[in-house]
Amino acid sequence: MLESYRGRTCYLVLVSLIGLVAWPGLLTAQVALQPNAPDVYRVRAGDTLWGIAGRFLRDPWRWPEVWQGNPEVSDPNRIFPGERLVLDMSDASAPRVRAAANGMRVVKLSPRVRVSELDAAIPTIPIGTVAPFLSRPWVTDSRELDDAPYVVGFPRERIIVGTGDQIFVRRIMAASNAGFEILRPGEALRDFVTNELLGYEAIYVAEAELERTGDPATLLITRSTMQVQLGDRVRPARDEMAIRSFLPRPAPAGLEGHIISVMDGVSQIGQFDVVVLDRGSRDGVEVGQVFGVYRGGTEARDQVVSHRNEWNWRNESPLDSSFWLGEWQITGWERDRPDPNAPLPLHRKAERLSETYIVPDSRSGILMVFRVFPRVSFALVMRANQAMHVGEMIASPDGR
Repeated sequence: MLESYRGRTCYLVLVSLIGLVAWPGLLTAQVALQPNAPDVYRVRAGDTLWGIAGRFLRDPWRWPEVWQGNPEVSDPNRIFPGERLVLDMSDASAPRVRAAANGMRVVKLSPRVRVSELDAAIPTIPIGTVAPFLSRPWVTDSRELDDAPYVVGFPRERIIVGTGDQIFVRRIMAASNAGFEILRPGEALRDFVTNELLGYEAIYVAEAELERTGDPATLLITRSTMQVQLGDRVRPARDEMAIRSFLPRPAPAGLEGHIISVMDGVSQIGQFDVVVLDRGSRDGVEVGQVFGVYRGGTEARDQVVSHRNEWNWRNESPLDSSFWLGEWQITGWERDRPDPNAPLPLHRKAERLSETYIVPDSRSGILMVFRVFPRVSFALVMRANQAMHVGEMIASPDGR
């Protein structure tokens, strides 16, 4: 199924946006336009909805609040290459973007293989980046992996094999279908705060067909993305429908989590990287939700105060008030308030100013969820203001 995505960078799915305009609560705040937002924009092959929205709006995920379908267009729920989008400012408090009345597509009819109109619309995000993650498992629990049949050997004493080779697999005594998928156990996925085990990465390796049951059974590798190794797990292939539409919308306030992993082993996270979040469907995460990535809340050293606390014995003397007070902060009295004639500050309670401070939160990027599992979810980084790292917090893009 995923093969249909490849080679069509401009003819892929788009979410139905029309119904979002009526969602309660979405229009509570005025949408901020880009200072150079175009009056008219013609959709081009290779565009994405997110990119088009970014031409008009400072916050592209708020596109559903301004999109207004034109009833004269045959299908106002989707946007296609060649159509003209017009910025309507007749109501300055509520800008709208609509498809121009004369923007209907001209279709040349000729004998050809039928292509679904769903595949002709522009995609919400770069689908090619996330396509491998849309229908494959990727996350599983430890018991499922431990109990699954596994690759035990190869013909002719080979170490690794690939497409067209046979493999021997333990304990496949019967099978309801001949299709199997081969997975490799990956790293543990844990809640960033509680360290709760949320699952394991299940790296997709290959597909295979059953040739003979038994212990070991014999399978033939029909397709592979990497070479099969001893110990790889084998389970019946699951006919999972690839997710084909996304409704970009801000994540609800109060839904927070963390980035706990990044695919492809990169250390610094940037635009269009795929990350794993420690929140899933059980926490209220849904496909299409947009999160801000926030950095801050950590303790940092106040270098100014730290420097002042270093006693310069050459310039300071016990006769100087700064020697006794310096950067001290009066916080109370040691015991009962002393007699007014008592020498000061001998009875005062004083503390040095803190040598650390808490770094304020700042948004380092924007990401959108495209695949959800019960306890984790996968998201694509749509914008990176700076390099991000595992452990950074996610929350509503409109502010925590």
